[in-house]
Amino acid sequence: MAAKINEAHDHIAKAEKYLRTSFMKWKPDYDSAASEYSKAAVAFKNAKMLEEAKEAYLQEAEAHTNNKTLFHAAKALEAAGMMLKDMQRIPEAIQYIERASMMYVENGTPDTAALALDRAGKLIESQDLAKAVDLYQKAASVFENEDRLRQAVEMLGKSSRLLVRQHKLDEAAVSLQKEKNMYKEIENYPTCFKKTSAQVLVHLHRNDFVAADKCVRESYSLPGFSGSEDCIALEQLLQGYDEQDEDQVHRVCNSPLFKYMDNDYAKLSVSLRVPGGGKKKKVPAADAAEGGAGAGEADEDEYAGGLC
Repeated sequence: MAAKINEAHDHIAKAEKYLRTSFMKWKPDYDSAASEYSKAAVAFKNAKMLEEAKEAYLQEAEAHTNNKTLFHAAKALEAAGMMLKDMQRIPEAIQYIERASMMYVENGTPDTAALALDRAGKLIESQDLAKAVDLYQKAASVFENEDRLRQAVEMLGKSSRLLVRQHKLDEAAVSLQKEKNMYKEIENYPTCFKKTSAQVLVHLHRNDFVAADKCVRESYSLPGFSGSEDCIALEQLLQGYDEQDEDQVHRVCNSPLFKYMDNDYAKLSVSLRVPGGGKKKKVPAADAAEGGAGAGEADEDEYAGGLC
């Protein structure tokens, strides 16, 4: 342990020497200094001195920035963020990763920026859902700007689910519509059907039957939607909801099509209630009479031989 700490301090001393100027050396050697700071950071990390490792990575990032090597500067900032993550200082870690993502974009490597934002979203998700949504949406925007729609829609999907989890249903509805439009653009129609189901659940929880119905009507323009399992189930769900038929809504919402959606949407499904508490279907009068007669006969049979 002591050897690693000494090694780290030796690298720091060398880095500082490379940065000094003199009469014969007019310009700091940023490249060599960055390399020494990187080695110092690794040595500190191996010695479990995470705060010192973080500082060394930040010094490395500064040296790379001064040397106009932004990609490497961003990598060093990400590494500093990881040290903070290991110290359980997640919000601070996210700040450095966001700075790194901006550097990646400036460097002309937007894909790397989007992936960094995705990693940051995963880190913060358990602590701050709203921040995770923001990071996933930023990642989606970066991918979309590069016409990487498959990657963009994946990030949007994460954002939509977390918005539902926070009960921010108005925002979730907007996000789902954008998802659906992207899937339509890349001609992934079966997933469009699933997104329509999610939209309907969100809108019904918003008590907006008109918006839910509109989503289904618009989906008829999608190849293969009309007559599909999704279409039939959604028509039945809307009919049951509109007629306040609690039995029908319950039956559709507990079908495999809805129960095995992503967990956040499945929860919307099982918790959906019809307006006004709904109503049970009445048993037909003939069936009720027949049931009553059968019950009477059963009573008579039971006591036909007396109590003994």
